[in-house]
Amino acid sequence: MLTIGQLAAYAGVTVRAVRHYHQIGLLPEPERDAAGYRRYGAMAVVSLIRIRTLANAGVPLSQIGQMLEADASTFAEAVQKIDSHLRDEIERLETSRRQIAQLAAGDSLTLPPEVISYLDRLREIGASERVVRGERDGWILVAARWPDSIREVMAAKHAQLDDPQLVRVYRVLSELLEGDAGDDPRLEEAADILAGLAEQAYTSGEVAHDDLADLLDALAVESDPRAQRLLDLMRERGWASWTRTRPERLAGPPD
Repeated sequence: MLTIGQLAAYAGVTVRAVRHYHQIGLLPEPERDAAGYRRYGAMAVVSLIRIRTLANAGVPLSQIGQMLEADASTFAEAVQKIDSHLRDEIERLETSRRQIAQLAAGDSLTLPPEVISYLDRLREIGASERVVRGERDGWILVAARWPDSIREVMAAKHAQLDDPQLVRVYRVLSELLEGDAGDDPRLEEAADILAGLAEQAYTSGEVAHDDLADLLDALAVESDPRAQRLLDLMRERGWASWTRTRPERLAGPPD
């Protein structure tokens, strides 16, 4: 006769596991000896090894009891169902692994290559990482809204970076975001430049995306409250927004 420790050692499990199997009814509890200790025979070892084997194969503990009592055909059917479930689970985990691997690629998970290239160019012209992050979040919205036209849009954006005025505004905004001043005078400079760029876009007939402009403006304000002041300055100069995807002229500057 074996003690619970010896039984566990024979089957390659822990004493805690044996007690758990007793608790859930998988392994019958033996009679106790005169000293009050459980004593196990050879059949208990066989049963425990079968339980351990099924559990290690991925069979839920709730199903092991039925499988231990099943005939050959019922057992085979149960194994087939468990195998099918495991295949589904493996596919789900493989999908999760691919998604996790994509996360390592950073921005490329949510943005097409054309936008990634544009963000890299912003870094090259001196835009701060905070400005780049703001641009990234905005382009996530744009790319999701117009996936079929993003290549054309980004080609135009790349061309715009040849304009020294646009380069200047990115640098001014980068400097602004590095400070804590709520009403930095450089906001006026940024608004002047953006108003000039809006005039160019409006005159050239640049395509407007009105249905997303409000969301882009809101995103900027949520990212930094000073963006609201920039919006107000743009309106003072006769423009509805600083977002260049919507060069919308107001009826006239406010009094």
